[in-house]
Amino acid sequence: MTTPAVTGHMDLTDGSVPLVRAALRTVLAPYGDDLTGVSCVAAGADSLFAEEVTAIGGRLVAVIPSRDYRAAKVKADHAAVFDHLVEAAEDVVTLPHPTADRDAYEAANAELLRRADRLVAVWDGTPPTGRGGGTADTVEQARRAGLEVDVVWPAGAARRG
Repeated sequence: MTTPAVTGHMDLTDGSVPLVRAALRTVLAPYGDDLTGVSCVAAGADSLFAEEVTAIGGRLVAVIPSRDYRAAKVKADHAAVFDHLVEAAEDVVTLPHPTADRDAYEAANAELLRRADRLVAVWDGTPPTGRGGGTADTVEQARRAGLEVDVVWPAGAARRG
């Protein structure tokens, strides 16, 4: 059983979505249904990863950062995907944080890494911002913990803004 977790950018451009999806499919394909993917199912990379895990018959563990995450942070254009993935998850772990804040995100990333044997990072290589809880921070934590990190950033991928 392989248990990859995901971290990645939420702000992928529309044109990047099919590129990232295809790259994730390539990374995950060797595991087939012998796979349990761990994701916070946020918009962007997290949800693309979760969709690909379930598409190949893998099991999904959804880690929700806080009790108010769905109401406070899931935007209307992502709500249906979020709800579908939570419903499809074999296990949903909602962390006890009352609000979705930096502490909740850092705890969620720690939980992802605790449950995983590798990390898939949809990451453009931008260094950490120093605020904690971001993609680069999670990659650094995974590497410090000795986890293999598969960086996914296909040619042509870009972030909004």
